[in-house]
Amino acid sequence: MFMQLDTRAQTLLKALVERYIADGQPVGSRALSQISGLELSPATIRNVMVDLEHMGFVTSPHTSAGRVPTPLGYRVFVDQLLTVQVIDEAALESRLQSRIFSTPPQKIIANAAQVLSSLSQFAGVVMTARQESSFQQLEFLRLSEKRILLVVVTPSKEVHNRLLLTDVDYSPSQLVQAANYLNQNFGGLSFDDARLRITTELRQLRDDMSRLMQAAVEAGSDAMAEHADDVVISGERNLLNVADLSSNMTSLRKLFDMFEQKTGLMQLLDMSSKATGVQIFIGGESNLVPMDEMSVVTAPYAVNGKIVGTLGVIGPTRMAYERVIPIVDITAKLLSNALSH
Repeated sequence: MFMQLDTRAQTLLKALVERYIADGQPVGSRALSQISGLELSPATIRNVMVDLEHMGFVTSPHTSAGRVPTPLGYRVFVDQLLTVQVIDEAALESRLQSRIFSTPPQKIIANAAQVLSSLSQFAGVVMTARQESSFQQLEFLRLSEKRILLVVVTPSKEVHNRLLLTDVDYSPSQLVQAANYLNQNFGGLSFDDARLRITTELRQLRDDMSRLMQAAVEAGSDAMAEHADDVVISGERNLLNVADLSSNMTSLRKLFDMFEQKTGLMQLLDMSSKATGVQIFIGGESNLVPMDEMSVVTAPYAVNGKIVGTLGVIGPTRMAYERVIPIVDITAKLLSNALSH
């Protein structure tokens, strides 16, 4: 599709998208003749605009003779015509370093979302790293008759708690015995592997002890799942100031449904984590973006070379992509460095 555009059409489409991003008003032929740098008459420009409209790159609102870009027009612009703004990476790193380095992992992630929001003036989002499914140590704490607190310590020293309700009133010595057996024989394994081995190897133990250990592994696995693939969002209120996204109640409802349910957002971020580099999802061309007026710019981040999550900026389709793209790209690199170290 892009190859059908000659240099003149490319220049005019680029000028139209940039002007529309800047002021949000349909762009007429006379304005394009002034800003495109081409020595063309308004009549010639109108003919090119008609061709671009037939190809689906621009459209004419009913209330104006000017034109606005379509999702396809935005796609050609960001993929082929965009001149990404050069950002002083060293200065940005210095600005971010005090906010996302030398803090616990969850705090680093929350701060990264805040940085994305403050720099873009839209919403920053980070899909957190998938939690480890293995355990280094399990401990049991008897709370009362048939109520036990399970404490799970992961290899990265994260601690998760889970309440167990049992059929048997286990003594403190039985709980210590069960914890020691699990830690010595299954410590470092994933919960799935531990579950399989417990089923086959604990036949010689009393049934009630076997049930306790199986319950512990099930509960520990559930505790990990509760914290997996969470999404941290910062700056949602910034989007209320974007007329394109909050102009009517239908738009507002879609916007806040996305933030509350997170399902579609999770799918989008997960898809982005399977790609390399910056990805741009434009409303109107992707079912994962709930509004035609919304775009999401994302990039994966890694820990010690392994991709573990995605971050990005949620904003209007009419955003300054040349500025947002390097912000997302550099923040992903900084977050990867911070978590790896």
